[in-house]
Amino acid sequence: MEMFQPDFMQRAFLAAVLVGVTAPSIGIYLVQRRQALMGDGIGHVALTGVGLGFLFQANPMWTAVLVCVLGAVVMELVRARGNQRGDIALAMLFYGGMAGGKLLVSMSSQSGAGSLESYLWGSILFVSPGDLVVIGLLAAVVIAVTVGLRRQLFAVCQDEEFARVTGLPVRVLNLLLAVMAAVTVTVAMRVVGLLLVSALMVVPVAAAQQLTRSFAATQATAIGVGVVTALFGVGTSYQVDLPSGPTIVFLAILTFALFSAIAAPLARRRHRASAEHGLAVCDVALPGPSKAGSATAAATVGDSSGGPGTAGGPAAVLEGTEPVRAPAGATVDAPLSGESLSSRGLAQ
Repeated sequence: MEMFQPDFMQRAFLAAVLVGVTAPSIGIYLVQRRQALMGDGIGHVALTGVGLGFLFQANPMWTAVLVCVLGAVVMELVRARGNQRGDIALAMLFYGGMAGGKLLVSMSSQSGAGSLESYLWGSILFVSPGDLVVIGLLAAVVIAVTVGLRRQLFAVCQDEEFARVTGLPVRVLNLLLAVMAAVTVTVAMRVVGLLLVSALMVVPVAAAQQLTRSFAATQATAIGVGVVTALFGVGTSYQVDLPSGPTIVFLAILTFALFSAIAAPLARRRHRASAEHGLAVCDVALPGPSKAGSATAAATVGDSSGGPGTAGGPAAVLEGTEPVRAPAGATVDAPLSGESLSSRGLAQ
């Protein structure tokens, strides 16, 4: 209990909880749309914001927020255009952010290596009361957006074309997601550091995916992993005198390894449990040599009484087809009405 007595440790633990909740909340969307390293790129750009704060003797967190938001918007616009030079433009943005930050820090009166390193790797000693207020405000905004707009953001990350057809403002939601990622980088840079903030966005989500199957369960589990590893990382860094950022990330990776070891036997147990209900039949209508007659394609997994895994009866009726039986536990994506089998990748 001794480590809870100093004021700076109390602030560090509060900041760790906020970071542990915020980073996985936005990270699950980045993982969903295969942009796991976006936080790393924004962290490079944030270094310029920190340098501006040092140069003008302002709070580096506010200047980092402004620069990160601008950088994230540029990144999203480059991604949306999808041209071949997009990767080059993003690389120039990332490396320019790092170089500009180092130059600005060198030009300022606070050019000590210790000051800059606390932002690169995180340090529990430098979380001031003012920083804690900023972290709390920004974290509240990120959590409100990622939880309140969970359905809309999930739809955009899963399939932009589908989201556009349903009437969602895809461009606005994409920009909002990029801005929230930028804000999260600023929230976490004091505790985790700019160079490792992306890991706390991605690793808890990857760990949660080993054990969960739904989006909501994955998000909740990832937040739990983020909070626990952040708290234990801060406590360990105090006890062993280690930087907080690398300690938190290392514990998160250990958690991922533990969940991965648990996931394999759980998957085998679920498979055996489903097999105990009897042989599952999965009849999928595939084109046959004969053009006469018709067969009904039914996708049924589990028992016929409507238990877990039941697809719900007929899926499609195709002319001149032959049923194909799949073993229990097989996942078959039945063709949608009016959609060819080859377009769903089932012809193979």
